[in-house]
Amino acid sequence: MNAEDNFFKTYNFMISVIILSCNNEKTIQATLDSVKLFSEVLLFDTGSKDKTLEIAKNYSNVKILSSTFIPFGKLRNIAASSATNDWILSIDSDEVLSKSLENEILNLPLKENTVYKIFRLNFYNGKQIKTCGWYPEKCIRLYNRNTTSFNTAFVHEGINITNHKVLELKYPLYHYPYEDVEAFLKKMSLYAALFAEENFLLKKSSIFKAVSHGVFHFLRSYLFRLGFIQGKEGFIISWYQGTSAFYKYLKLWEKGQNSKIVKN
Repeated sequence: MNAEDNFFKTYNFMISVIILSCNNEKTIQATLDSVKLFSEVLLFDTGSKDKTLEIAKNYSNVKILSSTFIPFGKLRNIAASSATNDWILSIDSDEVLSKSLENEILNLPLKENTVYKIFRLNFYNGKQIKTCGWYPEKCIRLYNRNTTSFNTAFVHEGINITNHKVLELKYPLYHYPYEDVEAFLKKMSLYAALFAEENFLLKKSSIFKAVSHGVFHFLRSYLFRLGFIQGKEGFIISWYQGTSAFYKYLKLWEKGQNSKIVKN
């Protein structure tokens, strides 16, 4: 083993990689290939029925854990608590570390009370999306579980950075969130249900509010965030964002109506 291998091996054991998965057979191989140099990768699966777990079993550094699905913030924290190491790199099963980012993290002199922000590049239909609010995007993914954790938001969860220094890493994380239209529909349905569950005691909705939110989010993405300059991909993403907003508030309205029926 040469000096470089020894160096990587030393840093390998300081960071555990946490990946949430559920039916990600189309993307999981690229994700796991990008974290091969990390000694511990925990794949926290919430019920895959496809070949996701079969693929994951081919990686000697991957340990598969199972869980019922719960809101994302809590799920990430439970996954982190299962790790051997205190430093956690949390990525999704449709994200891929660039080789430069992998090496940057492995060489990183980790600091106390510091979290690390990563520049994420989003792709759809084989193209990098630089409009629709998808660019630039930065997300905190590397942290020490002894000093902070994810918040308990049902969706769009984030790491608590109170009393922490935020350092930005140089190299990108690649994100492939939607393989096809079916992926859009599945995520739309899931996020609408979670949004309604999280907010039905906090917000009121109506059919008018659902329509107005849908129109606003489409126009914001397609016109003000320049989705129109990215052709059909920009239109599809903008339409998805508008439709997703519509269904979130429609689901919230429906849940409110159902709770009134139960009370009566």
